[in-house]
Amino acid sequence: MTLLARVLPQPTITLGIIGLWMVLAPSPSLGNLLLAVILGVSIPWITQSFWPDRPRLARPLTGIALFVRVVGDIVLANWEVARLVVGPLDRLKPAFIDVPIEIDDPFVATLLASIVSLTPGTVSVDIDRAAGILNVHALDVADEADLIATIKRRYEAPLKEVFGC
Repeated sequence: MTLLARVLPQPTITLGIIGLWMVLAPSPSLGNLLLAVILGVSIPWITQSFWPDRPRLARPLTGIALFVRVVGDIVLANWEVARLVVGPLDRLKPAFIDVPIEIDDPFVATLLASIVSLTPGTVSVDIDRAAGILNVHALDVADEADLIATIKRRYEAPLKEVFGC
């Protein structure tokens, strides 16, 4: 292992922490940048033992596109959930749905479940990796097959492409 790999065990996470810190900082200053770099280097270094099988990005640009899609879906889903909750509650059709997944990597499966839970109106309940099923509760399900296809097309397929699994 090279010295650079020991100091920066997760360079992508390091850059993400630095970027996020600078975006959230009240003002761009040298002090904030220095603190961002210290945190960006030290957090991945301290937590490297928690990442025994680090995920490898096969297609990072697809990951950026997926991130943009998820943020957009979160915004749109917030409006839809607000509309549903303000309206008559008796027209809601909540349901538990088993989504068959084709992801073997535990990190990527957890990432899929997290994305589903971040989108308002849906919550991941359980991941059964042995059976290949993600159990999801949805606030309003008009067509179960359509929801399954949407999760697989919008989130699972890009995740599989990003991480090459």
